[in-house]
Amino acid sequence: MPAKGVLRCSDRDAALPQTIGMLRSFGRILVLLALLVLEVPAILLAGLMLLLTFGMGVVFLFPPQVMMVRRLAELNRRLMRTWTDIEIEPPYLPKPPPPVPQPDGMYRSDRTLYKTPRIPAWNNRWKWLLSDPGSWRDLLWLALDAVVKPLLVPLFIVLPARGLRLYAQWSELLLGATTASRLAGQVSHLKRTRNLANDSQAAEMRRIERDLHDGTQARLVAIGMTLGAVEELVDRDPTAAKALLAKVRDASSETLTELRRVIRGIHPPVLAERGLADAIRALAMDSPMDVTVDIDLAHRPDAPVEAAVYFAVSELLSNAARHGNARKATVDISANGPHLRISVADDGMGGADPSKGTGLSGIERRLAAFDGVLALNSPPGGPTTVTMELPRVLPEHWAGELNKMPRWKTVAVVMLWATAWCPTMPQGVVAGVFKVVGFEEKAWFLALHLPEVWQWPTILGMITVGLIMHVLAIRIPAAHNRERLLAGKPVAKVLC
Repeated sequence: MPAKGVLRCSDRDAALPQTIGMLRSFGRILVLLALLVLEVPAILLAGLMLLLTFGMGVVFLFPPQVMMVRRLAELNRRLMRTWTDIEIEPPYLPKPPPPVPQPDGMYRSDRTLYKTPRIPAWNNRWKWLLSDPGSWRDLLWLALDAVVKPLLVPLFIVLPARGLRLYAQWSELLLGATTASRLAGQVSHLKRTRNLANDSQAAEMRRIERDLHDGTQARLVAIGMTLGAVEELVDRDPTAAKALLAKVRDASSETLTELRRVIRGIHPPVLAERGLADAIRALAMDSPMDVTVDIDLAHRPDAPVEAAVYFAVSELLSNAARHGNARKATVDISANGPHLRISVADDGMGGADPSKGTGLSGIERRLAAFDGVLALNSPPGGPTTVTMELPRVLPEHWAGELNKMPRWKTVAVVMLWATAWCPTMPQGVVAGVFKVVGFEEKAWFLALHLPEVWQWPTILGMITVGLIMHVLAIRIPAAHNRERLLAGKPVAKVLC
């Protein structure tokens, strides 16, 4: 047995990580406090730049001032994410799009026209920085941070880890994203997605028009001219007329084949009739490569999703055979919860690059309409693997996600609805009616059993408590649904 006051080896081994962790926390706290050397001059400089901007009209100083404060705020977000695992999402509104020239080549900014986009772009950026609440929240954080850090020094010394986490929560309060900024970001993303979808649709329409003009239309014109020649030859040279009619028959057959190919390019009948799995297998059978198809889907996705996946796989198989000289390919389509995952691999020469016009940019535009992403791995010499994922495109009822609130929220809502009536009506409104009318019966109304001076405050307090309980019973599911909506998940059903 070790002597009293002597640490055993196991005690030293257990105390060592704690000591290292505490020293690491103290080091991080010293870094935070050392940043005051940057923050205090930044506060003075930012105040001077704001004074010059709005007091003397030196407007070109405002963007550098905002960006200086944003860099300090972003440094704080990065440190808190690394040190405390608290993710502080930036709250800034999306950047304005670049100016678009008018039909006459001029650029408009409000009521002024410019020959170059430089001034309109600068004006839009200035208005964006000025109207973004995140710019002013960053400035407020910077001004208060120089006060908050010294106030937290006692907590930093006694409980460094807790102090760091509390400071991270304070930073999240002012530097975190708001509902308005998240919604603005989603709206901006939807606008970009809509533009990409419109561009993709326009390109598809131009392709169909080109195919009809160069293929089907030319064949039909040739058939018409040949029939005209047949009319002239049918009386004086029946043999030549019969030969031309045979050519017309062959041309009509080729035209029909061409039309079927165009129709398959618009929306393949097999895709509409038999679904994505059979349509991909039909593609594999028509491909010159040896294609292995593995599809694991419990149900059919929506028609637009099927079309996007079908044409993406078709383009990838065509690229592998035409540009990659591949002999074998593999197509794997599976579900990951509500997400659809597609993988296409081939043994070709590799070296695929979306910037070289191999059709990959068109696939990205198709997937962008569904917030999809494309990952390419194509080293020179091969093999090539393309992985695509479309988030939340599968039906939720079989994707494994339940539209429910957490159990504690459900219990809280049920208890609030079950008990809110008591302080609101019998102990509040009904007791007030008894008090006004002057009934002698006090029954079980708590307020009427109290001294006269406390009766009305108690009645009003009961009504207030009941109303607060009703508001909470409504707000908890509403807040839960708003969080899931911002995260792109299905909302919960409110039962009341």
